[in-house]
Amino acid sequence: MIQKAAVLFGVIFLLVGIAGFIPGITTNYDELTSFDHEGAKVVGLIGVNILENIVHLLYGIAGLALAATYAGSRAYFIGGGLIYLVVFLYGLIIDKDSSANILGLNDASDWLHLLLGVVMIAIGVVLGREYVARERVAERRI
Repeated sequence: MIQKAAVLFGVIFLLVGIAGFIPGITTNYDELTSFDHEGAKVVGLIGVNILENIVHLLYGIAGLALAATYAGSRAYFIGGGLIYLVVFLYGLIIDKDSSANILGLNDASDWLHLLLGVVMIAIGVVLGREYVARERVAERRI
């Protein structure tokens, strides 16, 4: 299941990354290259810029690549979730209208990063239990 979930998340991240480059889906499109404030907005709500769109594409590629194994999928969810929690904290700390806002973050993206972080870690832990259980059984056989 965790590998299928990694494929699903990989595809979703790829679609979100692509959507971030499509005018109409992304409003304030001329702000896509801004690295010092909110930037453009996906569906008029989530602050992004070209850098964050590229990160979403990389997350998508990573999800598809790491879905090849249980361990890779588990690492994708737990590691990716931790990264999103760090980005959430970063978004809370910085001034959104400063040069520190290199990702085009806004309040909506902060909350989305928190949600993604928690959900990804939960998936990694809950669905990763199957992997951990298999590893324990394999260790006992040795």
